[in-house]
Amino acid sequence: MPPLALPLSAALLFVAGAQAAPLEGPLKPLPAPPVMDSKRVELGRQLFHDPRLSVNNSLSCASCHRLDRGGADDKPLSLGFDGRPVAVNTPSVFNASLNFRQFWDGRVETLEEQAHIVVHSPTEMGSDWATVVQRIAADNHYATAFTDAYPSGVTQANIQGALAEYERTLLSLNSRFDQYLAGNTAILSTEEKYGYQRFQDYGCIACHQGVNIGGNMFQKFGVLGDYFAARGNPTPADLGRFNVTGAEEDRHVFKVPSLRNVAVTAPYFHDGSQATLEGAVTVMFTYQLGRIPSEEDKALIVKFLKTLTGEWQGKPL
Repeated sequence: MPPLALPLSAALLFVAGAQAAPLEGPLKPLPAPPVMDSKRVELGRQLFHDPRLSVNNSLSCASCHRLDRGGADDKPLSLGFDGRPVAVNTPSVFNASLNFRQFWDGRVETLEEQAHIVVHSPTEMGSDWATVVQRIAADNHYATAFTDAYPSGVTQANIQGALAEYERTLLSLNSRFDQYLAGNTAILSTEEKYGYQRFQDYGCIACHQGVNIGGNMFQKFGVLGDYFAARGNPTPADLGRFNVTGAEEDRHVFKVPSLRNVAVTAPYFHDGSQATLEGAVTVMFTYQLGRIPSEEDKALIVKFLKTLTGEWQGKPL
């Protein structure tokens, strides 16, 4: 496919590559981290890495949401407290606070609720709050720190709250694409800019939109083809939101994932079935768009997606 024509205003920036005012368009840079209570954030950080939240002290939040792996896992399916695979691929914890709902099937709205589900899950942490609260309260360091941060001390609600406070600070700022949106148009190569253009023109942006470039709507997996019939070996998790609502229109419907840091969070999809970004893009074209793009266009889109990798603690993810 020949290069697509750019609007005049965009073409001038495209060619000039000059620092300019923030670009107007459908995608926005990540916001600045929220101002949080530092004591509660630090408690949340410690709890996030504490395996005592699991029934047998084997698994912490960080075991599956690995901050050195883009906040996700490098396995198709993470292993629960009993060493068995969980039902779906672990999504990234980075920028999760910007999603309109949590989990692939969107069954809860808040990070606090998400923590509750994971602690109780018989395939993930397999614990209960009475046990968790007892363990944390028996730790003198935690007992003192909780009393300092929360008037009511160690409680289920405060543990959930501290975890959520910490997770709200996990924003992967300063991706090259965010710098581009902020006006530094020279930060992207010509091919990366054309990749963004293809991403819009093919319609990827219809679902991967908003500040999180996804995470703000539900969509059926297999709009223009039966992905599950082609893949085979269906599982209950493949039903997606149907498992939550029981509504036929929600069969195979999932929360659209954020594409931020997508280049460093393989494997892809709820089933972890695609090991490469190139493979994931091909699946999306086949089953969501019903299009057969040129290899050049797919390569350009992949180049664009790699510009969405942000930073954590001053280093690229």
